Amino acid sequence: MTKRLVVTCMIGLTAISFGQKQQPLNLSNALVIAQLDNPEDRYSLEINLTEILSSNGIKTVPSLNILKLGADSEILASDSVTKLMAAQGIDTYVLATVRGYDRKFKVSKKQDDFKSAVTLGGLFDLYRMDIVSISFEFKFYREGKFVYGDIVKCGNISDRQTVLKRLRKKVTKRVSKKWM
Repeated sequence: MTKRLVVTCMIGLTAISFGQKQQPLNLSNALVIAQLDNPEDRYSLEINLTEILSSNGIKTVPSLNILKLGADSEILASDSVTKLMAAQGIDTYVLATVRGYDRKFKVSKKQDDFKSAVTLGGLFDLYRMDIVSISFEFKFYREGKFVYGDIVKCGNISDRQTVLKRLRKKVTKRVSKKWM
C-alpha cells in the first residue's frame, strides 16, 4: 500500500512539473519595447535587442520607431498600433526591463495581459554605481496575451558598456537556444 502511494505521488509530481514547462516561443517577428525611464537607457536596450534579433533572422522593429520621444507607452496597446504592426507582419511584442541588481531573480509568475504590462514603468536604470550584476526580464505577448517569460542574468559588470556587452553575449545565446 505504501509503495503504491509513493509511486502515485511521484507520477503526479512528474506530470505537474511537465505541465508547468513553457512551450517553445518560435519567435519569428517582434516589436521590442524597453521599459526604462531614462531615454538613453531605453534607446540603448531597444537598439541592442533589435540588432541581436535581426542578426538571427527575426523581423524586428523597436518601439522608438512607433512612439514619439516622451510619448506614453500605453499607445502601443491601442487598436490602431496593433493593426499597423499586423500590417507590417509583427504579431509578437517583447517587453524588456531591468528586474534588479541581483542574480537571484526568477521569472515572474504574474501573467498580465499586454495592455496592463505595457503601462508599468521600469524602476531601475541600465547601470548604477557599485553594482556587480544585473537581471533583465523579457516578457513576450501575442494577441494581447502573455506567451513566454525569461530572465537573463549578467554578472561581473563594472560600467554601462560592460552591461551592454554582457547582455548582447547572453541574449544572443538565448535567442538561438530558447526563443527560436
